[in-house]
Amino acid sequence: LQLVESGGGLVQPGGSLRLSCAASGFTSDYYLIAWFRQAPGKEREGVSCIVRLGGTTTYADSVKGRFTTSRDNAKTTVYLQMNSLKPEDTAVYYCAAVAGFRCSFEWKYEYWGQGTQVTVSS
Repeated sequence: LQLVESGGGLVQPGGSLRLSCAASGFTSDYYLIAWFRQAPGKEREGVSCIVRLGGTTTYADSVKGRFTTSRDNAKTTVYLQMNSLKPEDTAVYYCAAVAGFRCSFEWKYEYWGQGTQVTVSS
């Protein structure tokens, strides 16, 4: 399974960005695709998760109401729409995958993308 993120960049506070995670090599629909982020000097944290089969989503409290994760109909690309961005959202964002059918940031995600930098600054 391979994951490739894209869409990061520099944005002003209050702005929006959409990240994409292109996935290939699935052997079944029973996968979870999650977005994590890691800021300098901080631990990695879960941001959002989507169940590949069914599309159920889960969000961290820090992004609820601002971020939305979705997938395309072919279930090969997962998106993270980020609105009302804040400087504290600055981090490297990673998509990750693990076999399963219920989202949790506590699972041991087996597959990771290379990450994409998101910087929120004026």
